[in-house]
Amino acid sequence: MVSTSKIKSVDFYRKIPRDLTEASLSGAGLSIVAALSMMFLFGMELNNYLTVSTTTSVVVDKSSDAEFLRIDFNMSFPALSCEFASVDVSDVLGTNRLNITKTVRKHSIDKNLRPTGSEFHSGSTATELKHDAEDDEEYGEGSVSLNGHSFDRVTHHYPILVVNFFAPWCYWSNRLKPSWEKAANIIRERYDRESDGRILVAKVDCTEEVDLCRRNHIQGYPSIRIFRKGSDVRDDHGHHDHESYYGDRDTDSLVKMMEDLVAPIKLDSQMISSDNSSTKLETGLKRPAPVTGGCRIEGFVRVKKVPGNLVISARSAAHSFDASQMNMSHVISSFSFGKTITPKVMSDIKILLPHLGRSHDRLNGNSYVTNPRDSTENVTIEHFLQVVKTEVMTRSYKLVEEYEYTAHSSLVHSLHIPVAKFHYEPSPMQVLITENPKSFSHFLTNVCAIIGGVFTVAGILDSILHNTMRMVKKVELGKNF
Repeated sequence: MVSTSKIKSVDFYRKIPRDLTEASLSGAGLSIVAALSMMFLFGMELNNYLTVSTTTSVVVDKSSDAEFLRIDFNMSFPALSCEFASVDVSDVLGTNRLNITKTVRKHSIDKNLRPTGSEFHSGSTATELKHDAEDDEEYGEGSVSLNGHSFDRVTHHYPILVVNFFAPWCYWSNRLKPSWEKAANIIRERYDRESDGRILVAKVDCTEEVDLCRRNHIQGYPSIRIFRKGSDVRDDHGHHDHESYYGDRDTDSLVKMMEDLVAPIKLDSQMISSDNSSTKLETGLKRPAPVTGGCRIEGFVRVKKVPGNLVISARSAAHSFDASQMNMSHVISSFSFGKTITPKVMSDIKILLPHLGRSHDRLNGNSYVTNPRDSTENVTIEHFLQVVKTEVMTRSYKLVEEYEYTAHSSLVHSLHIPVAKFHYEPSPMQVLITENPKSFSHFLTNVCAIIGGVFTVAGILDSILHNTMRMVKKVELGKNF
C-alpha cells in the first residue's frame, strides 16, 4: 500500500500553521477590496453571458417565399367612392393587373372615416357596354331635366324614378344621350305621367347641379340611378338608399330595365308589391349605389420582387371622371410587406434586438389630406418605398422574416386623373441577423480567471505594501539595510 506520507508529498496547497502567520490591518483592507472586486467582476461576466449578442451580415436574398412579395394594406379614402375605387398593380416586367377584387375588400365610409354599412360588393361590370349605333336619326327630348329644387319633390312623388347624372363634356354621356332620350320617349308613351304615373325618366346635368350630384355621390359620368319611393327612404332627412344600373346602354336594354322596374307596381295603388325584391339583383346589372362618398380599402396583393407600383384610383371602362373634382386624400391604417407579424413574435424580436421592427410599418397612422378647391387641381399623392428583407436566426430556430422599408411621400400635379401611387423597390440583398452562442464552459473559465486573478493581484499588492511598511519602520529606527 502507498503510505500516507507519499500521498501528502504531492499536495500543491501546503498549509502554514496559523501561529506562524500574522494578520495585518492593510491585509484585511485588501481582502475586503478583493472580495468586492470579485463580486463586481463576477456580476459583469454573468450579465455578459446572459446578454444575447448578434452578428449582422448582408447576403443575397434567398427568401422562402420565392420570387413573390405580399403587400398588406388598410387605407381609408374619404372622398373616393367604392363604386369606382380600383386597386391596380404593375411592375417593370410588364405585369399590369387592373381592379383586383379577389383579395381586396371595400367598405363605404363617411368623411369622418366612420363605416356606413356592410362590405361594398362591386360585382362584375362589363368592360364594353352595348350602345346604339351612331347615326343621324332624330330623337326628341323624352327625359325631364331636374335641379336641386325639383329633385326631392319628384323623388317622393313617383314610385320609380330613373335618373341619368351626366356631364356634357363626357364622351360616354354623349354616347348614352340618344338611346336615353329614345327610351324615355318610349316609356312616356307606355306609362303616361298623368294617367299612369308609376315611373319618370329624368336627367341631371352635373356641371350645373354640382351640389345635387355631390349629395348623391356622383363621381363618374354617366351614372344611372334608380330611386324607389317609400321603400328606400331612411329616417335621416329623407335620404334615399338607391341602386345603380351597370347594364347595356342601348335603347332596348334601357327600356327593358325600366319596364322590369314598373312591372311589380300595381297601377291603382302605385305601391311596390312584395315580389319586387325578387327582381332587384337577379341579373347583377343593378347594384346598391354607395350611400357615402368615401371608401375603406383593405386586403393584400402578391407582386413579383421587382420594382413596381400599387395604384389606388377611380377606374371604369364606361365612365368619365372630372379630374378637378377628384380628391385622393387618404389615411393609412396599416401598410406592410411580407407575412403579418404576430404581437408575440414582435415582443420576442424586441427582447432580442430592441431596435428591430421599427420600420416594417413606417406608414401606419399617417394622413395625406389635400383639398383640390384650396390648392392646385389634379393632385396625385405618391409614396416611394425602398424595401429590404431582414431575417433573424436564433441558436435553435428561425425567429422571423420581416420586411422593413423607408418611405418618402410627395404631392404631384398630374395632367391625368389623380391617383394614390405606391412605388416599391425591393432590394436584391437581405440583412441576416444571427445570434452568437456562448458556451457555459467559457463562462466558468472566465469566472475562475477573475477569482484567481484578483486573488493573485491582491496578494502581490499586500506583499508590496507589507514590505514597504517594514522598510519605513527600519528607516525610522536608523537600521541599515
